[in-house]
Amino acid sequence: MGDHVEVVSVERVIPASPEAIFDVIADPARHPEIDGSGTVRDTRGTTERLALGSKFGIAMKMGVPYSMINTVVEFERPRVIAWRPNMTVPFGARLGGRIWRYELEPVEAGTRVRETWDITAQPFLTRLVMRGAARQTKQAMEETLARIEKILAP
Repeated sequence: MGDHVEVVSVERVIPASPEAIFDVIADPARHPEIDGSGTVRDTRGTTERLALGSKFGIAMKMGVPYSMINTVVEFERPRVIAWRPNMTVPFGARLGGRIWRYELEPVEAGTRVRETWDITAQPFLTRLVMRGAARQTKQAMEETLARIEKILAP
């Protein structure tokens, strides 16, 4: 993978049902626990299970603290969930546009989980900056899927 990628996906077969995995991902209170990047510190706002159109806040820290508001833009329980984050600064919507998506597919050994980071809808200038994060993002997503598996391990 090159360093300037706009869509990054990772997959892992997790020995658990799609419903169990989906319930972990759709619980915003668990996001600090499953985040493989180490940047998610806390969730703010709703503690209810996510649904299409739900908004949930996340306190983050990557060098400096900042906050994001995520809006669920795809929701098909227990197969697909995706959200679009935006920064909580006055012009945050102009910096956002990326999508975090989880797709779950039952397989013989459990569930194939695909996590995707897609920045193709971001504004051009922020997309140029974000492209350089592809390799680090892939590593963080691999860790996220490993954490989800560990949570659901028998």
